Amino acid sequence: MRIDILTLFPGMFDLFNESIIGRAKEKGLFEINAVNIRDYSKDRHRKVDDYPYGGGSGLVMTVQPITDAIRALKEENKGPVIFLGPKGKTFNQETARQLSEEEHLIFLCGHYEGIDERIYDEIDMEISLGDFILTGGEMAAIPIIDSILRLKAGVLGTDDSSVEESFSENLLEYPQYTRPDDYEGKRVPDILLSGHHENIRQWRRYMMLTTTMERRPDLYKKHTLSRDDQKILKKFSKEEKND
Repeated sequence: MRIDILTLFPGMFDLFNESIIGRAKEKGLFEINAVNIRDYSKDRHRKVDDYPYGGGSGLVMTVQPITDAIRALKEENKGPVIFLGPKGKTFNQETARQLSEEEHLIFLCGHYEGIDERIYDEIDMEISLGDFILTGGEMAAIPIIDSILRLKAGVLGTDDSSVEESFSENLLEYPQYTRPDDYEGKRVPDILLSGHHENIRQWRRYMMLTTTMERRPDLYKKHTLSRDDQKILKKFSKEEKND
């Protein structure tokens, strides 16, 4: 996968050289290029913003440097152009999975009061992190790109790591424990110490279902209960009543 990021602050993306993502990058599992939008400005001072027509506070990113930058990248990167902006579709795990299947992506990080409307002719998709304001598109691009890359084969070391997680099947992840099994009287559930793999699987599934039901009912409504889910809910609900 190749990802090009159009930004005013290329250094912000050096963090992709660290930790799990950094090691995967060193292995050549993907390529990330942070491209300075100012390099495409025809202004002698490398200016990329101006006052909006019609008046108003703040500045707007100008059409020329961004349009030229996108078109230049498109000569080698044929992927969709994604703008990080407030009018976009709210990002979620399903969008991450869809984008992880692309071989090429171009991200555009906005600043100031936004971008000249004519730039949208070059954009394929607008994505938002949510209904709040950030200082720049870079702050949104970082977690979005991270969530995409970790779904690529080999990045996490084992493909199972990205399957059994929160938001898989619209469910939150089950609780996790490690040593010691007793800390200040707080014990690890006995079922996890039993060594009975099927019982452990069922308990974890039950916890995914009930945790999502309690904490994210909006997600739970999107999940379709399988026959196995129904049996597990009935089994553990009955056991809890008997305790």
